[in-house]
Amino acid sequence: MARADDSVIEAADRLLKSFKRPATLLVAVSGGSDSLGLLLSLAELCATGDYPGIRLRACTVDHDLRAGSAEEAQGVAQICARLGVAHVTRRWSGPKPQAGLQAAARASRYALLVDAAGETGADAILSAHTLDDQRETVAMRASRSKEGIGLSGMADAVLLEGAVWLLRPFLGIGRAEIRSFLGAREQGWIDDPSNSNPKFERVRVRSGDDPRLSATEPGRRFSLAVRGADFLRDHVQATHETFTLSPNGVRAALGDPAAWRALLLLAATAGGRPHIIEARAAGRLRAFLASDTLSRLTAGRVVFDRRRDGLHLYRECRDVPVLAVPAASVALWDGRYRLANRKDRAIVVTASGEGAEQGLHGPALRAASAAPSLIFEDGARVPDGAVRLERVIAPYTHFLPRFDLPLAQTLAALCGRLPFPAPPNE
Repeated sequence: MARADDSVIEAADRLLKSFKRPATLLVAVSGGSDSLGLLLSLAELCATGDYPGIRLRACTVDHDLRAGSAEEAQGVAQICARLGVAHVTRRWSGPKPQAGLQAAARASRYALLVDAAGETGADAILSAHTLDDQRETVAMRASRSKEGIGLSGMADAVLLEGAVWLLRPFLGIGRAEIRSFLGAREQGWIDDPSNSNPKFERVRVRSGDDPRLSATEPGRRFSLAVRGADFLRDHVQATHETFTLSPNGVRAALGDPAAWRALLLLAATAGGRPHIIEARAAGRLRAFLASDTLSRLTAGRVVFDRRRDGLHLYRECRDVPVLAVPAASVALWDGRYRLANRKDRAIVVTASGEGAEQGLHGPALRAASAAPSLIFEDGARVPDGAVRLERVIAPYTHFLPRFDLPLAQTLAALCGRLPFPAPPNE
């Protein structure tokens, strides 16, 4: 029978060997058993000298949610010093929300890790999510299946903020194995009291093996993404602010779950929304398309304009924000564009409300009304080159799972923007 040491070391070994070039890896270490197991296994292997070119760094995020958190971070720093691993601490400062605390903490943690990765020159962030975490994720999503989310678990790699990949090498290992590994090395760990607080959903669903958890799920999700990408390439054209789906594409979307999901992600991109439309609105859209009615339907900030030449998708010109972008800064506008202001004074972004002067008509004219218009605060025109304007793929702005990468790359190509970076260990 294999020892716990074997599975932990083997997972760490597979990760390190997956890098074909020198790399700096930033290990997210909280002081809990999982992250310490990841840190120690990697440091133990790197100390052998068998992985030239791999450099380890560590980061602890202090969420400042309980007394003693700063001392816990300092304790992690001492462990890292003993292992010869450079360590930094990032703190989530400021007021904390009363509702949705765990979600807010997770978003802050990832943002702080991305910032630390940039400062340390890390090629990837390593997180110690385990098989236990995966089971809890599947159970939570199963409880929401009626909302159309499905049973998919965590991906083994996620692109954060479009900037750096977070890798999860321990997804196939149970927490008990990691703790046995630490016990053999006489290494203690911190138990976070929130991990046993029933007010948090993840704790409430925690149980034993979930039969719905399948090792084939990542492969199925990747297959869906490939089919969805093929659907978009075959049936969608992008012009101005409009995405046009061919008549054959409409029929394909109604008959293929992969194509339907791709259409919903395309709509989320057009509307600048991080999530696809909710199940009820998706049902209305499906009924509208199945009716073959030549008309318009609005859902999720997107106009679905059905005409004889196909289905046109564009942002509705309603509730489009006005945004002042300070000098020499970057901002996200309407979930659709990222703007880098290269001038020494603020630029105001609004919906243009125009399009006729461009010789546009039909859906393109309607879509142009919600296109970005740039002026200085005094109303003066912004010269060409003063702003770098890039389309944003809203569903993947913050998190892009590896198994959705083919679909995300096709959406990026349709939007005329640079592709997303591939995982550094591919």
